[in-house]
Amino acid sequence: MAGNKPPLLTRRVVSVFHRNRQVRRRLRALSQHSGDVRAPVRRSDVRRDPQQHQHSVLLRHCESKLLFVDDVSSRELAVEALATMTAPPILVFIADKEEKGSGGADVAGHVNKFSYTYDELIERGDPGFKWIRPGSEWDPVVLNYTSGTTSAPKGVVHCHRGLFVMSLDSLIDWTVPKNPVYLWTLPIFHANGWTFPWGIAAVGGTNVCLRKFDAPLIYRLIRDHGVTHMCGAPVVLSILSASQDVQPLDHPVEAVMYTNPVVSEVAVVARPDEFWGETPCAFVYLKPGLRMKPTEKEMIEYCRKRMPRYMVPKTVSFRNELPKTSTGKVMKFVLREIAKKMGQTSLSTGQVLSINK
Repeated sequence: MAGNKPPLLTRRVVSVFHRNRQVRRRLRALSQHSGDVRAPVRRSDVRRDPQQHQHSVLLRHCESKLLFVDDVSSRELAVEALATMTAPPILVFIADKEEKGSGGADVAGHVNKFSYTYDELIERGDPGFKWIRPGSEWDPVVLNYTSGTTSAPKGVVHCHRGLFVMSLDSLIDWTVPKNPVYLWTLPIFHANGWTFPWGIAAVGGTNVCLRKFDAPLIYRLIRDHGVTHMCGAPVVLSILSASQDVQPLDHPVEAVMYTNPVVSEVAVVARPDEFWGETPCAFVYLKPGLRMKPTEKEMIEYCRKRMPRYMVPKTVSFRNELPKTSTGKVMKFVLREIAKKMGQTSLSTGQVLSINK
């Protein structure tokens, strides 16, 4: 372990050892309101080097007082880690009713190793408790550890001020609007979820949690909950793109655009994009006889108010007609070729392109 315990870390430490779940977000807020410091323990480290018990080393270093654990595999690892400690933290089990092997009988078998279940601990809480405000913006909030890939793990303390600035910067840089719907494909323990646990809360967002990566489930959640934002490493996005379960999102976009009273016909295809790879491109045939024709920006703004941001067409092309087969079916392969010939869209070239033919 590199260095001594950081001088800022003078408060109690609460550790968390489980996957993305709503309860994890609640624990993040609860630890702050009680004046404690949260220290997430990475499951990936445990699996990579189980013999060195790196997780027990981290718990010992931060002098954790409480350890929250979920699912069967995490529970066994946590119990094993605490067995090597002379002053182990209080162990709290978070039962997952949707997870196999996490039933009440299974928990009862470890009653001598767990002090409480999460539900029991909540029931013992004081409803009249007054949350403890930070004495200073420099007070610690969370203690993170590096993965220890090239050397011993290093502890990193984040304060209220630092996390506030990073959260605000992330919201501004990503232009996150009010009330977004955020899908958690990114592990919350990883770099504090890139500060979005705080950022999404600040803009009144909805969090959709994912226990593990599952491409078909991700596509279903996007549609069911109207997901507007998500984060993912390049490998995650590549897996999603290559998944056999990938389904085109053009039909939902077209359905929304057909609700516009000025639209007679519309077809949406993918156009190459310099940053995203592809973005929606809408070809629109307006109803004849309109006194006032909408602009590209007006069409895009109409979509923004009615669909997730990632579905909104970045390109709108008004056409005198859409190419069709003899049976009246729109020939999207023709429109895809037209979209390709338009070239790549980019942040520097603006948001829309109009081609009237």
